[in-house]
Amino acid sequence: MQISTLEDHRTTKWSNEPTLGELLLLVAVGAVLFGITASVLHGWRSLVLVSDDNGAYLDVATAIRHWDLHQAGIQHFMGYPYAIAAVSLISHLPLIVSLWLVAVISSFVSTIFVARLFGTWVAAFFALTNFAWLQTSLLGGSEPLAVALGMGALWTFRRGNPLLAALLGSLATTVRPLMFFTLVGIGIALLHQKRCAKFFGAFGIGLAICLLYVWPLAHYFGDPLLTVHSYTSRDYGAANLTGPHGRLFGWPFHAIIVGTMLYPAPWTNLILSFSWIALVIAGTVAMFSRDLRGYWRANPAEGIFCGLYLLAVFCYDYLIWARGNFIRFSIPALPFVFFALLRWLPKDRRVLWSLAVVAPVLAACSAIGIRNVFPFR
Repeated sequence: MQISTLEDHRTTKWSNEPTLGELLLLVAVGAVLFGITASVLHGWRSLVLVSDDNGAYLDVATAIRHWDLHQAGIQHFMGYPYAIAAVSLISHLPLIVSLWLVAVISSFVSTIFVARLFGTWVAAFFALTNFAWLQTSLLGGSEPLAVALGMGALWTFRRGNPLLAALLGSLATTVRPLMFFTLVGIGIALLHQKRCAKFFGAFGIGLAICLLYVWPLAHYFGDPLLTVHSYTSRDYGAANLTGPHGRLFGWPFHAIIVGTMLYPAPWTNLILSFSWIALVIAGTVAMFSRDLRGYWRANPAEGIFCGLYLLAVFCYDYLIWARGNFIRFSIPALPFVFFALLRWLPKDRRVLWSLAVVAPVLAACSAIGIRNVFPFR
């Protein structure tokens, strides 16, 4: 009986929800292990430079730093390069260090906001399980900044400050365009609550940020919607990368299915991609459970954002990227997915510590390339 009681006590101890301090320690340990692995196996600076779209972001940040956009190749929304340039200007740090610093700080801030919104269990699984999140957080990428601003907008709206929420949501939209759904959710929620004065105030803030964002594009390139058009007018050569009508969005799952058939991938990549697709679908189904109805009624802005964002991700119609980048595209919706699946997640902090050790190392190896780390003959 005494041994059994001791075992029960240990189990109960590890099943307690992690504190915010422990959560941040988990994330910090993962970041250190990721950095050590990346530095030893490849070299941190070179890996940052070749990671995803960092080269393009640095080019635009350099142009912003010197305020000469004429030669900048605008490929993505410019909120992240603006943040990089601002940090570099204030701190006098090199742009590549500023790129990394913005991503890392935004990752920690995102984790805090997710914990405030959904609890530390959800925040821990969000911060420690997704390789794409770990890579963009620790090598640079726009997703951490977009999530920090977007989750911050939803949290401040929940706390009763719709104008600050609109400001954060507007800034998030300049980083990743689909974060516009935070503004849609906030606007519809305000109208539903008949808070018309706050709605028009939030609308004015969003409009002001929009005008400030498009003015340089109109001035230097004659196209205020240049970053919007860049998603549909790039030259991809002869490859049939889009759907049958060349549209950015189509029928749900069309591009995931057709793209997988047209563009073969290693079986390990397929397993990873479809595992996350299955997880997100399972979470989406769980969102309709009776237990969550009260949450959606109490937080309509969050429900509208989540629903519209997931619909956009499922309907994304670029064949070559819909499946391969699904893990990355789904990141802003993952807090809602884990929240909906919370009852089925393991409530054992030993699992979290295992994830904090194993996942970052594997994510670093994945960023370098598994075949480069473990060459197969």
